[in-house]
Amino acid sequence: MSNDLPLFALSEEHRAIRSAVRELCEAKVAPYAAAVDEESRYPEEAARALQQADFHAPHVPEEYGGAGADALATVLVIEEIARVCMASSLIPAVNKLGSMPVLIAGSEDLKRHYLGRLASGEGGFSYCLSEPDAGSDAVAMRTRAVRDGDSYVLNGVKRWITNAGPGEFESEFYTVMAATDPDLEPRERARGISAFVVERTDDGVTFGAAEKKLGIKGSPTREVYLDDVRIPAGRMIGEEGTGFETAMRTLDHTRVTIAAQAVGVAQGALDQALGYARERQQFGRAIGDFQGMQFLLADMGMRIEAARQLTYAAAGRSERGEADLAFFGAAAKCFASDVAMEVTTNAVQVLGGYGYTRDYPVERMMRDAKITQIYEGTNEIQRLVIARTLR
Repeated sequence: MSNDLPLFALSEEHRAIRSAVRELCEAKVAPYAAAVDEESRYPEEAARALQQADFHAPHVPEEYGGAGADALATVLVIEEIARVCMASSLIPAVNKLGSMPVLIAGSEDLKRHYLGRLASGEGGFSYCLSEPDAGSDAVAMRTRAVRDGDSYVLNGVKRWITNAGPGEFESEFYTVMAATDPDLEPRERARGISAFVVERTDDGVTFGAAEKKLGIKGSPTREVYLDDVRIPAGRMIGEEGTGFETAMRTLDHTRVTIAAQAVGVAQGALDQALGYARERQQFGRAIGDFQGMQFLLADMGMRIEAARQLTYAAAGRSERGEADLAFFGAAAKCFASDVAMEVTTNAVQVLGGYGYTRDYPVERMMRDAKITQIYEGTNEIQRLVIARTLR
């Protein structure tokens, strides 16, 4: 796919991708979204459909058997899925998050082996950074990796791991950050962290129960337990001690995908609000004819488009690896997620009492939108990242 990312208009190729994903989502994802949420079950129908269409991990380069989608195309895929089902959009989003460290810093052997398996649908790829006592302060992690001959032995607990678990559709592969030099002073701890690929079939890998969450109920979130997990030294991603740098570089890229999720769910909520405002009659006229309602809908549309353009601009910088990606990735994620929370809440308000029921999807969208302000770095952390780039 082309690396030419237009600033103010989508190319014909990108428009075709958007159209194809939207058509697939309307037919094979949207019909199951409510049941996936209600039953807190994995969106199996979406997983099958996305894999068949090669949208489950579109970012994987063609040389490793993937679709070779550029960063903007990947954003479009995630945005369109999130428009109808946020939980399903985490399939391509988390596959990119988990595998991005391999793309950024992995050896050629790791890339060919694991990216090829991801592209072929052999298993998803999750990202293991957070721990029970190490969230925003990620360098405080307690997971350890000790060299033993030609292997590393990993011990620890990772928390809030998206799409983790033993099920057929849950992730097969995990990028795990672990301390290989745990005795460094607190200010130096980042230099003592390394990254590894762990497979769920490795001896000593187990999973906790799925978390009971406010939203994205179709995407399982679990703890991952590592008990004397022995893996070949060749599964280290990059050089020893570079794992934290790789983790942060990964997030610069993948925060853009969270922004895409936020734009998608906000657009889905606006679509619902617009449809309702045209149909709902009060005082002898459609509620969308009242100026107060028009102002509210206008502000929703305006803010969504601003978030979309910032997200697309960030995607362009991700594709080109530009120096200001940290600012744009954090700004897009922060702004778009705040917009998503505002717009979905306003969509519930537009529908009134109906919006508060599960008969309409906006209450689900509001619950789903909240997580975009929290994961892959809270918006407070995003503002710290942004502020540091302004110095």
